[in-house]
Amino acid sequence: MTTPLILREGAPARLVDLSSAVADALNGTQIARCVRTAQPGVWEVTAGTHIGVVEAADQQVIIQPKITMNRLIFLMGYARHPRFWRQEIVSLDPEDNLPQALTTAFIQLAGRALDQGLLKGYREVETSLPVLRGRIREADQLRHHWGRTIPLEVRFDEFTVDIPENQILLAAAVRLLRIPTTRPTQRAALQRLRFQLADVTPASTSPAIPRWTPSRLNARYQPGLEIAELILAGRSFEQRVGQVRVTGYLFSMARIFEDFVTVALAEALTPFGGHSRRYDTYLDDEEQIDVLPDFVWLEAHRPVVVADAKYKAEKPAGFPNADLYQLLAYCTVLGLPVGHLIYAKGNEESRQYRVRRAGIRLFAHTLDLSLPPHQLLASIGDLAHTLETSRQRRD
Repeated sequence: MTTPLILREGAPARLVDLSSAVADALNGTQIARCVRTAQPGVWEVTAGTHIGVVEAADQQVIIQPKITMNRLIFLMGYARHPRFWRQEIVSLDPEDNLPQALTTAFIQLAGRALDQGLLKGYREVETSLPVLRGRIREADQLRHHWGRTIPLEVRFDEFTVDIPENQILLAAAVRLLRIPTTRPTQRAALQRLRFQLADVTPASTSPAIPRWTPSRLNARYQPGLEIAELILAGRSFEQRVGQVRVTGYLFSMARIFEDFVTVALAEALTPFGGHSRRYDTYLDDEEQIDVLPDFVWLEAHRPVVVADAKYKAEKPAGFPNADLYQLLAYCTVLGLPVGHLIYAKGNEESRQYRVRRAGIRLFAHTLDLSLPPHQLLASIGDLAHTLETSRQRRD
């Protein structure tokens, strides 16, 4: 394995010695942009908006976010559970890459949960037994064992450790063990957690990651489950580009930003009345072109605010203002004279536009993701007030 290539998301291109096969593999997976230079074997490499770890042949690529790990994990966690996400639940090493940081947090929080013993709960079991337990599933008994007294098709509740909370922790531990940058000390700790969960159904035999519901019974598990869900939300992949095998564990900064903005805006707008939900509609009368804004706020089932979260501005060749065109389409379809774009600060500037002969105003706002959590949420609150005020003015 060669020396890891460390890139920072959003940073300028840097000159890197790479083989053509590895450069083509990174381009093919769109993880980074590699441009050949006049110097043989040297490429201009720019990270995309994904963060995490990738291996292409013998080259390991680590893509770091622009913001600190503590801040990043706050954004990810708040988007999933805004009501009880902790501001600083663990202390993370600023030099860690994202998978290492998540592993550190998971080991600490899952360890605290399991130190008091595995949580148990009731699980409904349907199986065949030679003796009666619980209730007979009559339809299955007649279908599979017509005219026979045994085995019996039964259904019963079992008090067990094989419950969703433990299955999620086990799935996260297994996922982290597959990541190449996991340190030896972290691997040892993860193996201990895996041993503690030996009586739990492995993730590979579960049809999907199970759902859990917060309660006083699983209160000690909740911080660990929050981190476990973040880990399982990452995209693990393995594919072949040409002759090069590419594996990775990545998160999309664009998706992290979009999820955080939409959830935090909904929380901040709640005191004004109304609600947000997924709002599918169409651009044309024939209903052939889908329109799906990131955020729509409704009152009495009527859209009153529309916003789109954009981590970076879309500027394809020939359409340098693609975000504005998209927002204008949303406003037109929803019949709203005001629309809002929300960018991460540093990727675009705050501006406002008045569309000619349309009576529509478009606002571009920015959020500083480097702010401490309480200040960032306060800025979201100010933004929510701005959205509400602009709506009231046009009424």
